[in-house]
Amino acid sequence: MKFRLKTLMGAAAVIMASTLSAHAETLLKWAHVYETSEPFHTESVWAAEEIAKRTEGRYKIEVFPASQLGKEADINQGLKLGTVDIIISGSSFAARDYKPIGVTYYPYIFRDPSHLLAYTKSDIFKRLTQGYEEATGNHITAVTYYGTRHTTSNRPIASCADMQGLKIRVPDVPAYLAMPRACGANTTPIAFAEVYLALQNGTVEAQENPLTTIEAKKFYEVQKNIILTGHIVDHLNTVVSKSRWESLSDEDKQIFTEVMQEAASRATKIIEERENGLVADFKAKGINVTEVDRADFENTVLEKVTFEEFGYNKADWEAIRSVQ
Repeated sequence: MKFRLKTLMGAAAVIMASTLSAHAETLLKWAHVYETSEPFHTESVWAAEEIAKRTEGRYKIEVFPASQLGKEADINQGLKLGTVDIIISGSSFAARDYKPIGVTYYPYIFRDPSHLLAYTKSDIFKRLTQGYEEATGNHITAVTYYGTRHTTSNRPIASCADMQGLKIRVPDVPAYLAMPRACGANTTPIAFAEVYLALQNGTVEAQENPLTTIEAKKFYEVQKNIILTGHIVDHLNTVVSKSRWESLSDEDKQIFTEVMQEAASRATKIIEERENGLVADFKAKGINVTEVDRADFENTVLEKVTFEEFGYNKADWEAIRSVQ
């Protein structure tokens, strides 16, 4: 009788432990460098809550904005170390581990945001992301449109040649340097937090960023010319660490992917809507907004900047350009 009782109690304990295990909450860290007011954060928070709902509370994801867990290089390193589970980061950082994926930053590779989004559904996207995954083990689940990069300057610019000798602040990322250098500008890497002051005191004469950033950082207060060079259609990847991705069941992988892609689509829509109204807003502020012959800039870049110097493949560039 005692033996039977012990057996029943043991079985009950196993069942209870299994039940508790099945409903145990797994805590995940999601990190990025963007401010809490930006859609890259608000839609990540939405995604974290949505994943919790769709997995019946099995995952609790805490989103850390504004470089709370480190700068972009730090959080990418965190994926490798397993100290961060999910990040939002540009392909320029992914290219540090797998250079070919950085071809998406080659100037004028994308015609517009819709071309970028079409690329994310293409075979070439699958091949490049697979190459990155094989190199790192990390998994790219979604791509968010960040904005199209344009130029601001304290002097008018109508052509690529007008940038000759221009002192311009550009992030210290090889592909970002390509267009200004091809046009003969003198590029200067300055910390992002110091750009406004550098423009104000004349340390540099120009900078480049999406219109939403130009507005948010009030660069238009110290630069009276916005030149719609549209040289890079910028984007961000949502990336899950190797260790976390491998721990997920196939069902959970599908949930994570679907939700993260929904979040990316939501953020993309917000950015596009903001951009669409900004040209008129800048003109209303008395800013000189200039349309340029993009073919002039594009042809100069193709003439003077090789794919090989960045570790890119021309065949990948051609495949992306042909995406409709």
